[in-house]
Amino acid sequence: MPAEQEAVTGRRRRRAASAAAAAAAVEWYEYFSFAIAAALIFGTLFFPGFSPVAGVLASFATFFVGFIARPLGGILAGHLGDKYGRKPMLVSALMVMGVATTVIGLLPPYAVIGLWAPVALVVLRVLQGVAVGAMWGGAMLLATEYAPEGKRGLYGSLVTMGVPIGLVAANAAFLAASAAAPGEAFAQWGWRLPFLIGLVALVLAWYIHSSVDETPEFRQAEAAMAAEDQQRRFPLGRLLREHFGSVVLATGSFLITTAAFYILMTGVLDYTTRSLGMERTTVLTIVLVVSALQLLTLPTFAGMSDRFGRLPVYAGGAVGQMVWAIPMFLLIDRATTVSVLIAVFVGTVFAAMMSGPQAALFAELFEPEVRYSGASLGYQLSATLGGGLAPFIMVLLLESTGTSMSISAYLIVLAVLALVCITILKKRVRAREAALPGPGAASVRSPS
Repeated sequence: MPAEQEAVTGRRRRRAASAAAAAAAVEWYEYFSFAIAAALIFGTLFFPGFSPVAGVLASFATFFVGFIARPLGGILAGHLGDKYGRKPMLVSALMVMGVATTVIGLLPPYAVIGLWAPVALVVLRVLQGVAVGAMWGGAMLLATEYAPEGKRGLYGSLVTMGVPIGLVAANAAFLAASAAAPGEAFAQWGWRLPFLIGLVALVLAWYIHSSVDETPEFRQAEAAMAAEDQQRRFPLGRLLREHFGSVVLATGSFLITTAAFYILMTGVLDYTTRSLGMERTTVLTIVLVVSALQLLTLPTFAGMSDRFGRLPVYAGGAVGQMVWAIPMFLLIDRATTVSVLIAVFVGTVFAAMMSGPQAALFAELFEPEVRYSGASLGYQLSATLGGGLAPFIMVLLLESTGTSMSISAYLIVLAVLALVCITILKKRVRAREAALPGPGAASVRSPS
């Protein structure tokens, strides 16, 4: 390949990877802004007739609605993305998220428009869920399908890093809003400020639409499938016929990480401030610091998966989360800045061992013709059943048992399930390698 053409290819790769990372960061910022507001203020503003506990539960239930919508976004965008391309779905997801988030920031509370306020909040949360469900597969494939040989894990982690970047930005925005509007002013108008940044997503959507090319792997798959037009009409059907087991195993393997993440980033925020009496700004700062440190741990473990295989690193994270579940909450219950910081940090390190390789692992489980659908559906189902329910289940467990050890038990069960799914995936990957050896399979292989 001529040097000039290599330079162009390199620019396209860097542009695509940067756009994918930016899209993920913006979408997660706007998604997590809702999560933080649900823990801090939405119960009071939109469900004022409830008790404090019931208000938080109602707020987290609204938060969960967005997770229910995520598989729908993944299914719709996955089907269309496998048929028409990764880029159009990513652009559409950014536009929907930008509009929904901005409108949330302008939404009047229950005291002004009554029942229409929580109804509108739920509808907008559904749109956020559809958008983030559509976004993940598009951004992940834009990065991994442009990745150079041997670096798919590292490139995939650029999208995964959008999660801590978005969370850091959301926490920083709420800290700034709390400082700009202290006390009652925060409840009156300060909480709106982080949501009004949602218009940034529309600018990014325009940039990706005008400046980023479709992925080479999709174009190759598109050409290969041109002669099989009947199959290409319904890639979702092909996925469910031929790869449903892989979707189920991918979902079960990642439930522990999504549950642990949302418990640590959202549930602990409510638990430490409402039940343990810690200051809101202290816990927000802890989450901010730990999320920033993930910018180091995620690419580190992703790079390790490029070198040693996806599944060994992935399984190590599941074991770590299982072992740490009890010590983590023993530390959190001490309710000191240092103990909570250690608990949350170590928990997120083990989660990063799975999240770092996860994008590349899920991409490699499916062939290009159904990859958007398969990877998106597996990830979004795990996010819904694990992450979406986790803060709600956490509040229910604490209220019904009176001990945080019930949450530890919940995480241990999910970790055991993950290890069972990983074991079955390992057998499937080895069987696939034996039948059809190739570089894609080799990168998933668990070395013996």
